[in-house]
This record gives sequence, C-alpha cells and structure tokens, in this order.
Amino acid sequence: MAAARVDASALRRWAHTAVAHLITHTDEINRLNVFPVADSDTGTNMLFTMRAAVAGTEGREDLDLIGLTGLLADGALRGARGNSGVILSQILRGLADVTAEGALTEIGGPAFAMALRRAEALVVASMGQAVPGTIVSVLSAAAEAAEQCTAADIADVVAASAGAASVALDRTTGQLDVLAEAGVVDAGGRGLLVLLDAMTAILVGTAPARDTYRPAAMAEPVHTDPAPPRFEVMYLLTGSTAEAIDTLRAALDVLGDSVAITAGRTGAHSVHVHTDDAGAAVEAGLAAGVPSGIQVTLLTGARPVAVGSQDRAVLAVVDGDGAATLFGGEGARVLRPEDGRPISAQQLLRALVEADAAQIMLLPNGFIAAEELVAGCTAATGWGIDVVPVPTASMVQGLAALAVHDTARHGVDDAYTMARAAAGARHGSVRIATEDALTWAGSCKTGDGLGITGDEVLIVGRDVVAAAAGLIDLLLASGGELVTILIGAGVDDGVGDRLREHVRRQHLGTELVSYRTDHDGDALLIGVE
Repeated sequence: MAAARVDASALRRWAHTAVAHLITHTDEINRLNVFPVADSDTGTNMLFTMRAAVAGTEGREDLDLIGLTGLLADGALRGARGNSGVILSQILRGLADVTAEGALTEIGGPAFAMALRRAEALVVASMGQAVPGTIVSVLSAAAEAAEQCTAADIADVVAASAGAASVALDRTTGQLDVLAEAGVVDAGGRGLLVLLDAMTAILVGTAPARDTYRPAAMAEPVHTDPAPPRFEVMYLLTGSTAEAIDTLRAALDVLGDSVAITAGRTGAHSVHVHTDDAGAAVEAGLAAGVPSGIQVTLLTGARPVAVGSQDRAVLAVVDGDGAATLFGGEGARVLRPEDGRPISAQQLLRALVEADAAQIMLLPNGFIAAEELVAGCTAATGWGIDVVPVPTASMVQGLAALAVHDTARHGVDDAYTMARAAAGARHGSVRIATEDALTWAGSCKTGDGLGITGDEVLIVGRDVVAAAAGLIDLLLASGGELVTILIGAGVDDGVGDRLREHVRRQHLGTELVSYRTDHDGDALLIGVE
C-alpha cells in the first residue's frame, strides 16, 4: 500500500520492505564487496543489521514516530554486523535524532534531508574520516539532492535523493583504485540505494527499476599490496568516557584499519576494527569500558591463522603453590590469581595464548567470573585458538577432569569425557567460622568448622576435622570410591591422616587421598568420585 506521508505506520512498513529488498539484493551487493576488505559480506551484514533493527520494534504496535525511529536505531546498533552494519545503524540514528529533536509525528522533505545530512556526520565521526568512493560519498550526494529539492511532496524528495545516490554510486568506481581495479561500484553505496528505493516503494507503490550491478569482466589484477588483516572484531562498549573512547580509537588505529566507533543514543558505543591482533583489540575495549556481544570473525581471503606448537593443552586456574605443582605435574598449564584478585579477561587471554596450542581445555575451577570467562575465551578465538571451557567449579572437580584427559581422543570426545568426570565429582569445602552466627545446620561459634556445599552450611563441627568428617559422610551417602582432600594454607598436615582414618573406619572400600595445595580462603576442598 502506497503512503502519501511518512508517519509511524509508513516507516514501519519501510523497515520491513527494506529487509525484503535487501534479501533480494544481498548476493548482488556481496559480489561488489572489495573495500575495505574483499570478504563478500556487505549485503549479508546490512541485511542482518536491518533485521536486528526491525526485531527491536516487534510487539510494539503502539509506538509513535519518535519511539519507532529510536528503537530502530537502538536495535541496529546492538545487532550491527560488519563495517556496513555499523554505518547503517548511524543512518537510522540520524533519522531518530532529527525526529526526536523536532518532536515530529511525520517526516517531510526538509526533515528527510536533515536526517541524511545528520547520518553523514555520524558516519564520518564514527570512521574518523570520509573516504571518497565509499557509502559516505553516496550518502552525501543523497543528502544534497534532498536539501536542494523544492518539491512539497516527500515522495518527490526521496526520488530526487535516490536519483542522486544512483549517479554518485556510478562515480565511486573512479574514486577508489581498488574499485576501479575490480570494476565494481561501492557495495555499501549499493546497499544505501536499496534502502532509498524501498522508501520510494512505500510512498508510490513501486521501486525504481535499476540495472543489476556486476563486477566488470577484467583480467586478474597484479599488485603487491600487503595482505589484509585476518580478523574483524566487533563489540558493544558501555561505561566509557569521552577520553576513554579517544584513547580506544588511537589504540585501534595502531592495531588495524576500518576502525569505527559509533555512539548510541543511550551512551553505548559500537566498536569495529579489522586487525591481525583480535585479542589486543578486545583488551583495548576492556581498558576503555565494559565490552559485551564480542564478535571475532576470520575475514575471507585473509592470511591463515597460525596454530600452536601442540594440538591440545589443558589450562587450569589454581590457587596455591601446592596446587600449581599438583596440576602442573599432571601436564596442565596453570594460571594463578595475583594478590588474591579475581582472574580478569586480560589475564585469561594472555594465559591462553601462552599455552601455545591450537585447542585448549580450560579448567576455571571456580576462579573466573562468567563475564570475564566469556570475554577472555572469545578474544582468544582471535588468535586462532579453539577454547573449550570445562565446567569445573572447584579444584577437586578440575583434578577429576584432568585425570581423564587424553590427547589421543578426538577433541569433542575428550571435552565431553572431562566434563562428565567433573560433573560426577560431588564437592564441598570446609571453612573456619570467623564469628558467632546462625546457619542452616544450627548455630556456630568463632573457630568452629563449617562444612559447605554450594552456598549452604550443612555441617557445623567443633573443628576443621569434625566438620570435614561430617561433610565426607554426607557426600558419600549416595556412594563413592575416592575422596580427595586439598589442604589450604595454615592447616595442619595431620588433618589428612585423621580424615583418612575416619574414612577407613566408616566407609569400607573407599580410598582417601590428600594434597597440600596451600590455597587461600577455604581450609579444605573436598571431592568425592
């Protein structure tokens, strides 16, 4: 259905139509994609970004124009894919900004021109500079035509804008050497023309007929340009200051190219860079704020990823000199907290790289927060490392997983076997009460031993041995053949012997082994297999 004006209803239809038209033209746009990297995904990225924008408005039929444009912009920023997706998010933000500033209920010709010009400024700000022959050139021409159009009908303004964009698109071939060499127009500019034509389709009922853009039939070019970066890194960044963003941009400019940092309406930033050092790009984001939605993609046609000197390794996060010796003696690389501080994503990333293996079984052992674990492992993929986090919540579960690790098995089989062993190890800990308190197991006094599983105190004993004995009895209630005790810093070595005697008397056929790990915090860590 054609629309005489662009109100909330018409704009919603435009957004859906834009998705449909991008689906139709995705392959065409992908074939044109040679700049900044010939990875043949510009059409796909624009499509997925526009889909994300539309998804952000689903179920919100009550939205007015300001609310709708705002959600489209926010959805595109969160779901931006690739350099072209970042640019598309800024085009939608330009529309949202102008609509909100003018408190508009519909978009007329002047507002449409202002939105295009605002989008151009946002795109240039995100990229750091305007490169002739790119989507910026096409966007600028579209904005100028809209500004100069004196027609009162919005359909005429959009048609003039799209016509100028088409002319500017044809000129891009002669503005960038890489486009001329491949005999193509700019892929992002072609995507922008699709969006403008979709608006015409909403306003007058049909989109203009355009020739299909194809690469010219040319001989394979001979050039000696350096190989393109290997990775595309993207993430959302929150909690950053203007100074931190400037520092981040400078760092990314050193690490790679195609740097784009775009600000959302709520203070979040979308970060994009092409680089050989994906881990460092994520680390730079961690220094500037809180990254989320981290994406590391191997760029098509890039240099192959270097693999480690070994096929598979185990990295265990442990605490205490004895624990480092114990896990190291079983063949694992170890990562230890520094000065009692939690393991950060940067520390994890560095340890994964230094493990020097193509595939790494990671035993977090309860020492890494979930967000740091995800950020560190995601960044490690930028180094070509296949990281498999094994769900170990304690060092005793880590030992159970390490005991069945076998590099001769297929990686998936090895990971499954280790995870199953970890899950099969029931575990708990013993702590010393630091104050009088009431627990689920009754009242305790300062100096009592507390037997804990999960976050609950289940045993209160007069000392560490009494609490440990009660906890072992509880863990063995459903069976078990091996009890493992890890002895923390400051705990007497005789505790292991006394508990071994308790198991020998109370649980025939069960073996107990103890190790001094000198970990901090819990007096004992106990596992039952």
